[in-house]
Amino acid sequence: MANPIEFKLFAPYNKEAAVTGSFTDWQPVPMEKGDDGYFRTKIELEDGEHEYKFRVHSLSWFLAPDEWVEIVDPCAVNIAPESQNGTITIKDGEPIVDTYVWIHDDKPLPPDHELVIYELHIGDFSGGEDDAKVRGKYQHVIDKLDYLLDLGINAIELMPVKENPGTYSWGYSPQHFFAAESNYGTTYELKHLIDECHGKGIRVIMDGIYNHANTDCPLTQIDHDYWFHHDPTDPDNSWGPEFNYEKYDENLDVKPAWKFVADTVNFWIKEYHIDGIRYDAARQIDNYDFMHWIVDRAKEDGGVKPFINIAEHIPENPAITNLEGPMDSCWHDSFYHIVVEHICGDRYEPEELKNVIDCKRQGFMGATNVVNYVTNHDHERVMVELGNRGIVGEAAFKRVKLGAILLMTAVGIPMVWMGEEFGDYQPLNQEASKIDWTLLAGDDNKHLFAHYKGLINLRKGNHALYTENIDFFYEDPESQVIAYTRWNGEGSRVVVVANFSDQYLAGYVVPNFPANGTWHEWTGNYDIEAGDGQIMIDLPEYEAQVFVN
Repeated sequence: MANPIEFKLFAPYNKEAAVTGSFTDWQPVPMEKGDDGYFRTKIELEDGEHEYKFRVHSLSWFLAPDEWVEIVDPCAVNIAPESQNGTITIKDGEPIVDTYVWIHDDKPLPPDHELVIYELHIGDFSGGEDDAKVRGKYQHVIDKLDYLLDLGINAIELMPVKENPGTYSWGYSPQHFFAAESNYGTTYELKHLIDECHGKGIRVIMDGIYNHANTDCPLTQIDHDYWFHHDPTDPDNSWGPEFNYEKYDENLDVKPAWKFVADTVNFWIKEYHIDGIRYDAARQIDNYDFMHWIVDRAKEDGGVKPFINIAEHIPENPAITNLEGPMDSCWHDSFYHIVVEHICGDRYEPEELKNVIDCKRQGFMGATNVVNYVTNHDHERVMVELGNRGIVGEAAFKRVKLGAILLMTAVGIPMVWMGEEFGDYQPLNQEASKIDWTLLAGDDNKHLFAHYKGLINLRKGNHALYTENIDFFYEDPESQVIAYTRWNGEGSRVVVVANFSDQYLAGYVVPNFPANGTWHEWTGNYDIEAGDGQIMIDLPEYEAQVFVN
């Protein structure tokens, strides 16, 4: 039995529009425009999946005046992989995304200050470990959730999963903002992944691209300058048509870019139950009013569960997260640069190290205002950086472990880039480059994994590392040693003593130690006594020791 289904297209200043599809033998059906700027029509459709497109008189300056263009619905929730047409699925006379039924919505999820984030790209994470050429699917991530859980991860940040043409993409040139990437599987399978994450206490943060679109985005074909700036506002950092968040339509009392992006955010939160958004290129968005508004909307849409809004604002600026700032947190890019330069031995500047280990020294207010990392999808892996300097083998693994200690004991939320935890050394490559799971068979790689796992468990078990409390109680510029302590109000304390030199420091005395008595040294798994306000240790080159009371 066929039922009338409404098709609508927001194109307030275009003269004519029509819908065409498999259900009309691809013949156009005219649509009527309402006072609200929407073209609408109803067509009787049987239950099932149908392909469709819109035809519209374009107002974009790069096309002939009133030229008819065929576009995919800007709000299409599914894209046919072969034809790249929009698809609409009808069940019991109603349009649906899929038939998924959520199971784990009632499971508790960790609050922001407890997060240990794992950033991954679906296609490059795991397509099964035996064949490096097999591209990853949503199901492959599900297969790896117990691995992530064993590591201690309680949040994953997915690189963009919105539909793009072609077979491989990092997703940073978005074309379809409502449709999930079909190369990775179905919308049903993506929801299953998110639901399974929730069932294991893992939050899911989506990478959202709201600064720009790609040139083939349907909005560019309808009326480019209604949604986008005519010219790039920052030509050196322009990746496509840039949303114009200053544009205001007085006739409809609407800001077009605000409306469209808010609709996409609402859709992903309500339809896919995500637990946070990472906002790409927030510095280029450059509109705090919009960001305040969209963050408030996102938290409202998210309901009572924890929801985090993270800005990629490079270089980072504390103002984006502090009292007047719109975001909960931001990527801490200076942490990456300073830590990597120091563990690679490029230089030694203790004040810079202290500034990034304690983000408050840079003006941030608290422990959840920054997301720290020693690499991510935008940077070479630390193993690659070390290899470029001729540091390989045991020496490289030692320095990577030093970076991991700084990452997990600094003030802020730690983030691990996929494969980092076992020493993957794939170079930065926007072509297909799946991480090499066979490396986990190596002893050094296993030990690095155990190191990361132990540090994450230490962080989750010792709540001193959840706070913003930190004191740099000792530094030795000549030996290139710094020491700091973290604590909370319940008596938990962690002390880190780090050697950034290439010298083995035997019988090294660390004065001003926070407390006398027995301490457990975590990296070597032994107990040691501190007395007379000091402790004596052997401190190898490019190594840190971690003491827990």
